[in-house]
Amino acid sequence: MSRRAGAPGSSLRLRLTLVAAGLTGAALVLGALALTTVVSQSRIAATDAVLAGTADQVAELVAEDRLPRVLAADEPGEIVQLVDASGRVVASSPNASRTLPLLAPAVLDTTPDGAQTRQDSAYGSGPVRVLVDTLPTGERVVATLPLATVEGVLGALRLSLGLVVPLLTLALGLVTWVLLGRALRPVEELRAAADRVSGVGGPGTLPVPEAQELAALARTLNAMLDRLETSAQRQIDFVADAAHELRSPIAALRTSIEVAGEHPEAYERTELMADLQHEVVRLQNLADDLLVLARVGASPLEVQDVDLREVVREAAGDVDLRGEGRAVVDPSAVVRVVRNLVDNARRFADGRVRVEVSDGVVTVDDDGPGVPAADRERVFDRFTRLGSGRGRDAGGAGLGLAIAREIAREHGGEVTLDDGPLGGLRATVTLPTGRV
Repeated sequence: MSRRAGAPGSSLRLRLTLVAAGLTGAALVLGALALTTVVSQSRIAATDAVLAGTADQVAELVAEDRLPRVLAADEPGEIVQLVDASGRVVASSPNASRTLPLLAPAVLDTTPDGAQTRQDSAYGSGPVRVLVDTLPTGERVVATLPLATVEGVLGALRLSLGLVVPLLTLALGLVTWVLLGRALRPVEELRAAADRVSGVGGPGTLPVPEAQELAALARTLNAMLDRLETSAQRQIDFVADAAHELRSPIAALRTSIEVAGEHPEAYERTELMADLQHEVVRLQNLADDLLVLARVGASPLEVQDVDLREVVREAAGDVDLRGEGRAVVDPSAVVRVVRNLVDNARRFADGRVRVEVSDGVVTVDDDGPGVPAADRERVFDRFTRLGSGRGRDAGGAGLGLAIAREIAREHGGEVTLDDGPLGGLRATVTLPTGRV
C-alpha cells in the first residue's frame, strides 16, 4: 500500500526540519572542533611561555656565573635541569634527581632546540611538554611541564560540547518544526479547501492567506477553479440546450416521415422533400450555433491587429458601411459576431441596415421595430425570441445575440443594445485595441 500523501515520512515540514537540524548540528560540530583546537593551542602556547621563561632564567644565571645547585621551578609539576655536553646533570629543580636526567643522553643528543610534546620523560607517565635550549657554553637547559592539566581542560570541554551540541541541535529542530508548522499552516488550509472542492465543487472556494506569495497562489487557483466551473457549466448548458432545441425539429422530421409512410397518396414527394429539407437546414444551423457556443473559451484566441472594415465586409457583404477603425481581435471570431448582429438587424429591419466602425467599436443600426428597454438584456439569453422572432419561421434559434456577446466578452469587450438613429435598434460591439 502506498504511503498516504501528507504522512510524516513524506512531509515537507519534516524534511525541512531534518535539513535545518542537520546543517545546524554539522555547524555546531565544526564549531566545537574549532573551539577545542583553539583552546588546546592556546593552553600549549601558555605552557611553552612558562617553559621559555624558566629557560631564560637559567641561561641568565649561567651567564652571570650565579648558577645554584637547586634550580627554581614555579609551576606545579614543572621540572628543569641543566645538562652538560656529556649528558651529566649540572643543576636540577628540587623535584628531580641530579643523577637522573629528564631525557636520556642519547635521546637528548637527537632532540633539537625548541618545545615539543613527548611521552619519554624519565619522570612520570603521560604526555609532557619539553623545551630544550642550548646555551653558548654548550650546556643545555631541559624544562618540562606535564600536559595532564591541559588534557583535563580539553576533556571537560569535549564533554561539555558533547552534551551541548546535541541539545542545541534538538532544540533548534523543535523550534524549526514549530515555526514551519505555523508558516505552512496556510498551505495546509489551501490543501484542505482544495480537497473539499474536489469533492463538492464550486468556484472561488479556496481561502486567500495573508502571505503575499501564498495569496497569489490562492488567487491563481481560485481563478482556475472559476474557469473550470465555467467550462463545466457551459458543457451542462450545451447538453441541456441541445436536448431542448433538437427535440422540435427531430419531432417534425419524424412526423413528416410517418405521415408520408402511412398516407403516401396524400403526401407528394416534392412536398415531403421541401419539408424535410427545411427541417434539416434548421437542424444544421442549430447544431452550428450550439458548437460555436460550446467552443467559446475552450481554446486561446489567435488575436491580431485587424481592419474592422474588412471584417464587416467579410461578415455582411454589401451592407451600408461607414467609418474606419482597427482592433486587436481574433478575426474569424469577430466575423461571427458581426454576421450575427447584421443578420439579426436584416431579419427585423423595414428596409435599412447601417454599420459604422471606429477604433475598437462596431455599431449596427436598423429601422425595424426595435426591442423594448426592459427586454434588452433578456434577448441575450439563449433561445429567447421576442415578437416575430418567436416564430420559428421568421426568427432564428434565438442564439445569435447570445453567441455575439459570449465572443465579445471572451475578447474583453461587450455587446449592448440601445435605441438607434434610424428609429430601430442599435447594437454596439466594443473590442480591445491592445493585446488581451
